[in-house]
Amino acid sequence: MLPDCLSAEGEQRCRRLLGKATARLRARPAAAAVLVPLCSVRGVPALLYTLRSSLLAGRHKGDVSFPGGKCDPADRDVVHTALRETQEEVGLAVPEDHVWGILQPVFDQEKNTVVPVLAGVGPLDPQSLKANPKEVQNQGYTNFRQRGNFCYTMPVFLHGPHRVWGLTAVITEFTLQLLAPGAYKPSLEYPGLSRR
Repeated sequence: MLPDCLSAEGEQRCRRLLGKATARLRARPAAAAVLVPLCSVRGVPALLYTLRSSLLAGRHKGDVSFPGGKCDPADRDVVHTALRETQEEVGLAVPEDHVWGILQPVFDQEKNTVVPVLAGVGPLDPQSLKANPKEVQNQGYTNFRQRGNFCYTMPVFLHGPHRVWGLTAVITEFTLQLLAPGAYKPSLEYPGLSRR
């Protein structure tokens, strides 16, 4: 990311661009919400991801993801879900006024709505996070096929031994386009996902 993308001007630009969508989507029912934490690590802009525990049930155990999870009936809205889940998973309390807005919702393989909530969390020392061991533990594209036929293409971000793919990669790409317009340009469009 560009060094100034986390500046006050960058934040205001993002809040302005996301304002209408945030007002419209905030209280809309969703299956899950994730927090896209914008931070800086040793002065470098970064995104905070989690590594899901390999002990979890389901197909996403061991995956890189954003903190978040299923909406609870007691949650006020999707923003509350994302903030609550982030605190539960990594011990990071993000004040609601640090939320910049809501990104375009995405859909998982079961067609459940997942709402990404963008928030600035400031400078972060990854060692200060307290990961819940029960929950968390270079760019390319992958073509997916069904029954031998091309179906869709999704981004994959590779870094060290981990890969960021699936909905997390799509949300990452939306975030990079918002934060660094002109500097970050995806090379593919996604069938069925409209762009801003």
